[in-house]
Amino acid sequence: MAKVRNNVLVRGLSGSFGEQMVIKVDKAGRTIVSNKPEFDENRAFTPAQQTQQERFREAAMYAKDAKDLPVYAVKAQGTPMHPYNAAMADWLRPPEIREIDLSAWTGQPGQTIRIRAVDDVQVTEVTVAITDETEAVLEQGAAVDGEGSWWTYTTTASLNGSAVTAKVLASAKDLPGHSTEMMKSLG
Repeated sequence: MAKVRNNVLVRGLSGSFGEQMVIKVDKAGRTIVSNKPEFDENRAFTPAQQTQQERFREAAMYAKDAKDLPVYAVKAQGTPMHPYNAAMADWLRPPEIREIDLSAWTGQPGQTIRIRAVDDVQVTEVTVAITDETEAVLEQGAAVDGEGSWWTYTTTASLNGSAVTAKVLASAKDLPGHSTEMMKSLG
């Protein structure tokens, strides 16, 4: 791809040039020249393509309302991206839970469980539920935002005999409201 800077022939141009090319200027002031896209009028979309198109429509609806949030303006700052694009990308990517650290927890109250949750923009909430072998909830609550991408949950109940079979279910939520879960056993 060739890059031309401050070219007198394309400076200030935008739109289409006949039926051959499209000229547009992005947020960074770069002039982009490309072939005019061609589409078959009788094309049929696969179910996977239709699903992705629907996801894209939903992302666009979210971005239309969320583009004015300061967090998206900050994300787009210094890039050719517009806050609208940052909001769309955030909607399309759910948060991730990368790790559940149970090293400081033995099943006693007042101990900590750490969860490493990340998102391309912001993780807004992390919750923890501790269950026994029958999936009965022994305790649950919200984790507190900690250092970097780590969130900390402080236990409140003593699990005594249930500690051996206890499972920790962590759930992370992002700004668009998508959530991701991860489960880890104590033993």
